[in-house]
Amino acid sequence: MKKQLLIAVALLVALVSYSQPAPMPPAPMPPGGLPGGVASRSVVAPAQDPVNYLIHVEWLNSKGESNALEVLTAEGNFELNTFQKAVKINNNDVPTTLRFNGTIKSLDDTKARLQLYLGRTVPYITGTSSGPSPASTYSQMSVGLDSALIVKFGKAAIIQNDENGQISILVKRIAD
Repeated sequence: MKKQLLIAVALLVALVSYSQPAPMPPAPMPPGGLPGGVASRSVVAPAQDPVNYLIHVEWLNSKGESNALEVLTAEGNFELNTFQKAVKINNNDVPTTLRFNGTIKSLDDTKARLQLYLGRTVPYITGTSSGPSPASTYSQMSVGLDSALIVKFGKAAIIQNDENGQISILVKRIAD
């Protein structure tokens, strides 16, 4: 009986020592640091201070009228949904909406990658009725620009230009 107990204990010790290998001691550092004169094993990049970005978008329509918007955001996603001036349909003011969203990611202290969507809704007449009170029915269509580009901080860039107008963008890096 003692023999069986001794064998069981030996098997248990062997099993436990097999499942948990002994830790290896760290390799000794050669004189003068790591090969090539490096004195440390870990290199930590300096942390960048977080900053805000002021994104200014300006557009001219085909009549030469200017509009602009600005969004202040940190690195990452941003989204703006707002109203623009209303359009008259049968003496009724029909609002148009403006949508500006995207993502900004800093590449270094001078430039960033900007992915953006700038769009609006445009009302249009889909039908008319006659009678004592003529009326129009309307619907709205969404139009816009979806683009990804590299922007240089403080330098305006034209991102769209055609017979309908021109859109420019200026991104400023705002550090405290």
